[in-house]
Amino acid sequence: FFDQLYLKGSIDNNVIILSADMDAFSLRRFAKDFPEQYINVGVSEQNMINIASGLALSGKMVFCYSIASFATLRCFEQIKVNLCSMNLPVTIIGAGAGFSFGYDGPTHHGHQDLSSMRLLPEMSIIELSSNDLAQEAVNFAFENNGPLYIRLDKGPFPDWKEYNIDFSKGYRIIQPLSKLNIVTNGYMTRTALKVADTLIAEGIDCGVVDLFRVKPFPEEFYEEVISPSKKIVSIEESCKTGGLGSALSELIAQNNNNCHLQ
Repeated sequence: FFDQLYLKGSIDNNVIILSADMDAFSLRRFAKDFPEQYINVGVSEQNMINIASGLALSGKMVFCYSIASFATLRCFEQIKVNLCSMNLPVTIIGAGAGFSFGYDGPTHHGHQDLSSMRLLPEMSIIELSSNDLAQEAVNFAFENNGPLYIRLDKGPFPDWKEYNIDFSKGYRIIQPLSKLNIVTNGYMTRTALKVADTLIAEGIDCGVVDLFRVKPFPEEFYEEVISPSKKIVSIEESCKTGGLGSALSELIAQNNNNCHLQ
């Protein structure tokens, strides 16, 4: 993700990265090579959003980076008022979804970030499951005209270039659909594939869908995935209230469908 952002910053000096005392190898390179395009605001996420708002209003393409729980919950009011009320094109990068920062304790656990960002009407949300998707997410951020939250996990990720990425569609089918389908995203996509392989080995057909654009919800998703399914299983790295399962429940409830969600 940051390698691709580095390439963008190297050709466009309007690209600005704000960090709340966070680190990444490619981010160090960005800070070293483009010092006027990088600001470490320190442990001050609320101020980071305030600064991002001002920079966006002056025509800059701004990316804010911090731990997921801090980048969203700590500065929720600033995001709501300063970014969303003016629909500013600022991308918030939340690192450490779920228990990615497991040993750092509950302050660092990222479970409510997705739910909180879903509350904001102007906010778009993407959750990344592979390196190729991360690369394309940067390109999508440059085309997006409003606030965007990108959820990142820690650690190495696979390359799934054999699957087409279409951000206008918002999801990709990585195991052929059946009557039973798992809907997932982020790190849990790999877990979902293992679950599907186990079920298939036992004679139970199971599809897997990587729903990487959580909000706005993809228009085609209901007709292609929900409607033909008898059962949908949600596997995610967020809390039950307001997370991916809630989004799927809302979609099923708003349509006359016999599909069951677990």
